[in-house]
Amino acid sequence: MNYIAGFPGFAYPEGLVPGTTYYWRIDEVNDANPDSPWTGKVWSFMVPPRTAYLPEPADGEESVDTTPTLRWTPGFGAKLHNVYFGESFEEVDAAAGAPPQGIASFSPGELKMAKTYYWRVDEFDILETHKGDVWSFTTEGAVSAINPVNDAVDVSQTPTLTWAPGFGATYDVLFGADPAALELKGSGSLGEESVEPGQLEWNTTYYWRVDEANSANADSPWTGPLWSFTTANFLIIDDMEAYNDLSPDDPASNRIFNAWLDGYGDATNGCLVGYANAPFAEQSVVHSGNQSMPFEYDNSSAAKSEATLTLTTNSDWSIKGVNKLTIWYRGRNTNSAETMYVTLNGSATVDNDNPDASASPRWTEWNIDLQAFADQGLNLSNVTSITLGLRTAGGGTGMIFFDDIRLYPPAE
Repeated sequence: MNYIAGFPGFAYPEGLVPGTTYYWRIDEVNDANPDSPWTGKVWSFMVPPRTAYLPEPADGEESVDTTPTLRWTPGFGAKLHNVYFGESFEEVDAAAGAPPQGIASFSPGELKMAKTYYWRVDEFDILETHKGDVWSFTTEGAVSAINPVNDAVDVSQTPTLTWAPGFGATYDVLFGADPAALELKGSGSLGEESVEPGQLEWNTTYYWRVDEANSANADSPWTGPLWSFTTANFLIIDDMEAYNDLSPDDPASNRIFNAWLDGYGDATNGCLVGYANAPFAEQSVVHSGNQSMPFEYDNSSAAKSEATLTLTTNSDWSIKGVNKLTIWYRGRNTNSAETMYVTLNGSATVDNDNPDASASPRWTEWNIDLQAFADQGLNLSNVTSITLGLRTAGGGTGMIFFDDIRLYPPAE
């Protein structure tokens, strides 16, 4: 069997586009088999770009050695390379006239510690020169492990900025929506690597950097690289990302089953949230981010299985005119079919219309009109708790994963 693409009379007759990743799958059908059809796996391949790609160090890499050798994969058909290197994006992006070289590597020499550098590779394929992207890396000793990560999207409107310190004994955090006019948002000493910038606007890009100083180091102070993130155009009720595995004795401990209270020790509630051993949150079966909530249910003796989160923030569900609650869930096809429901403030309940929701083997978006809660007398400006549950239908058992509980405004 074969499938032809990229030729006149076939798929993509104008040809495949360099630098583009294509996806394909094969579904098989046999009308004589009741299990038919069978959905195949999704495969992919990339048509190499004409520009340089796969840089080493990777774009944005941290803690790079101060005597690096830069490498890259040559663009399709490239014969010669022009390398540009410098200390600012603008300088490298505008540079021209670098001497050509035949090897796909470059040694910039001894670099400064705790500093961000920029580089670009243009590829010459005999016919023309293809300008490359500007990449960057930061040498060892600089601030690292930032959160939110650079260029993150759908970030909470009330984030906590964190990072791992570099050489600095003190820091200044500069923050704002205008990268050319950042304002001092916080200062501190080693061991206090977090700043809360306050309530931010929805769907807005913010910029920040961390400058460090250490009077014991002659290279001090160090100006940090500029990072950015974009806030969500929805309200995040719980994305399951904040939970950790720290000991309850640690002030920073935030185990998932201590936030989502389940039926542990309650004979009338068959729910258990999280796992018995760390990591307590699910870290493989996730809708987005790095974690989801494992929700084990057993309705064979209890009439229900449910877990409740008390809201300490984001209790006003009328802000920005939000009118839709979205909950992502994924079950297993071996799960018993039970009625899935959500309850707000312990009183207003909406059931999932799909009687087989608990057995859905794929991530499924459950959209709920907030008016359905308001019609039951709920004050949407004061939502203090949310409960996720499965009510007995067949008295069965199973495991559900929940993720990305959000509120959305009306579509524009």
